[in-house]
Formats: sequence, C-alpha cells, structure tokens
Amino acid sequence: MALRRSFNALGVVCLCVVALSIAVSGRPATFLEDFRVTWADNHVRQLDGGRGIQLVLDQNSGCGFASKRQYLFGKVSMKIKLVPGDSAGTVTAFYMNSDTDTIRDELDFEFLGNRTGQPYTVQTNIYAHGKGDREQRVNLWFDPSADFHTYSISWSHSLIIFAVDDIPIRVYKNNEAKGIPYPKQQPMGVYSTLWEADDWATRGGLEKIDWKKAPFYAYYKDFDIEGCPVPGPANCPSNPNNWWEGPAYRTLNPAQAKNYQWVRANHMIYDYCTDKSRYPQTPKECTADNL
Repeated sequence: MALRRSFNALGVVCLCVVALSIAVSGRPATFLEDFRVTWADNHVRQLDGGRGIQLVLDQNSGCGFASKRQYLFGKVSMKIKLVPGDSAGTVTAFYMNSDTDTIRDELDFEFLGNRTGQPYTVQTNIYAHGKGDREQRVNLWFDPSADFHTYSISWSHSLIIFAVDDIPIRVYKNNEAKGIPYPKQQPMGVYSTLWEADDWATRGGLEKIDWKKAPFYAYYKDFDIEGCPVPGPANCPSNPNNWWEGPAYRTLNPAQAKNYQWVRANHMIYDYCTDKSRYPQTPKECTADNL
C-alpha cells in the first residue's frame, strides 16, 4: 500500500521556513513525527505546535532537515517562496537522496540565489548508481520570491519528471535497455536545506554573498509525499496499480510535451549534454529518447 503524507499550512518566516500540517488517518501530525533535523539544530525552531519550522541561514550556519522515512517511487512536492532581494551566493535545495555514499541515487532541485533584479536560476541534477554530473539550468519565467510556486519530483519505473507549477522542466526516461543507469533499486529520503555556496552558485562564483543582507529568508508550505515507504509493504514498489505507474504517466501528455519544449527553447541556459568542454563525447543518455 502506498503512503500519502500531505502538509498544508501557512508559510512562515524562514530564516528558511517549512510550514507543515498533515492528516494521516484523520490525525494531525507534527514535524518531529515525520522529519528530523539533520544540520544545525540550534538554527531550527518549531512553530505552530510543530506544524511549522523555522530555519536560519546566517554567517554562523545554514540548516536542513530530512524525512524520517525513505520512499521508493512516487511523487513529492512542496510550495516554496524563495529568498527575496539580493540572494547571491545562497542555495535553497529540495531533493531526494538514497544516502548511500559512492553508489548513491539522487534527484536534485537547487535554487541558485541572484543579485536583485536578475532571473532566478534552478539547477537540476540526477545521480544514478553513483554517477552524477548531469546538471541542467533553467531561468525561471517568474519571480519565485514574490509568491509560492509548486516544485515537484515524480519518479516511476518509467520516468522521472521535475516540474514547476506542473510544467515539466526536466525529463529523464528509463533507458536501461540502452545501457543507461536509472535509479530504481534504492529508496530515497526527502531533504531540504538552505546554505551558502558563493564559490559556485551565482555566475559561477563571481557574485559573492553579502552577509550584510543576512539572515536570508525562504518560505515553504503544502509539502506532500505520496509513495512507497521503506521499510513498508514489500510489494508496494513493484505494484503496477500505483497511480504513478499507470499508462498515462509513462510519458508526457501532449500539453506537457508542448510546455517542456517551450521551457527548453526559451528558458534553458545550461545543459551538460551540449557542454563539449566537459563532455567531448556526448553522454549516452543525451542521445536517448527523453521526451
């Protein structure tokens, strides 16, 4: 049986904020029931009876948290209002990770801070069987610090989709038949962090963080997990009746495909597949069918 975790509450100030409420079997849950602090617990404060948390990025530390459970296939999403103003050098991350070191699987959203007035860039990356370096970057077509927007990762045996407000910005198909690794054996936890990375995050590290603007704030709400928990029912990950394994979810529908092509044509600013300085020979997955 698949498990759904759904969090729906007002965003709160974050010195990185995650706002949460959950209903499972009709019972409200608190942050500590489903998540744990992974980094700088002195920068984390529960709010609203544990339905929200506050995280801080300042010169002393960033912060982060993770789900207590791991999941194998499904969909995770959250609404985020990103760091406003001069956020250069900051990174707000939302990702899944198998926590298995050199053989890890990982699916990343990383929101790269900017100088005031410049487009916000989202970087995605995929690790499969320990191999990553599959970065793509997209300039968002709206101001993600002005309001909440939904960011989601859908993961099935057939397909991985990174989406922004249900618009696909990245698609990675299962092409194992062509010798291309695909994450499908290891469960992954759900993570979020706010941290400083001014050696690379903004214009390749040319723009440094301005600590006079600290602390930095981001806002989260409506966090939702629907997937197969591990440990959990052994037959859940292979169950073809899970909604994310249905025929309608094995490829993009026509509207999704149109939106995906629009993003790639108008908003993609970097694709490792076309970076000949890094990859003189185009990686195999770049020539496979990923639509």
